[in-house]
Amino acid sequence: MPSERALVIGASGGIGAALAEALQARGAEVTRLSRRDDGFEVTDAQVVARVMGGIDGPFDTILVAIGILAPEGQGPEKSLSAIDPAAMARLFAVNAIGPALILRHLARLLAPGGRAGVLSARVGSIGDNAIGGWHGYRASKAALNQIVHGAAIELARHDRDAILVALHPGTVETAFTAAYAGRHRMVPAQEAAQNLLQVIEGLDPSQSGGFYDWRGEEVPW
Repeated sequence: MPSERALVIGASGGIGAALAEALQARGAEVTRLSRRDDGFEVTDAQVVARVMGGIDGPFDTILVAIGILAPEGQGPEKSLSAIDPAAMARLFAVNAIGPALILRHLARLLAPGGRAGVLSARVGSIGDNAIGGWHGYRASKAALNQIVHGAAIELARHDRDAILVALHPGTVETAFTAAYAGRHRMVPAQEAAQNLLQVIEGLDPSQSGGFYDWRGEEVPW
């Protein structure tokens, strides 16, 4: 029997798939969930409650790798005048509310002293925002960071040794970022996955609730 159990949510995406494969390659028993393969629609509270409620833990590692840059057929706004209320609402539904619904189940599913990470993005950092734009995506990720931080506080009341953090993977070569290739240094999804696993495994409980990049460096809120 494998010594480690892992749950990867968003396992059909570029980074999620790479995380699941990396965990499996080292002998973990990996449970994968995704909208494409399992109909796991994170914006539907009833679906999240049914699917998450049907999963049996505990898991040593739980990773939430879901998110959208913009609704299908649209792109990030370059100015406030370009904001579309429906598009912004969709971003919050997927990037912030969906993970919040998932994290409701964390205390039950995470093994004592287990580790959980939620993929965020550096552009969700208010302190690191020097150029503006991408308002909906930035705001939804900033909201996600607040949710992760609050969830970590709740988790610590249940298990002082557990770890929950927000993670910035860097700019990764996936369909998610294909339209922006060349603007930033990109890394293959497999490399990003190894980086993130190394980071989360190197943290201690005092760092739970934080926001860390792929190098293990703290990202400002």
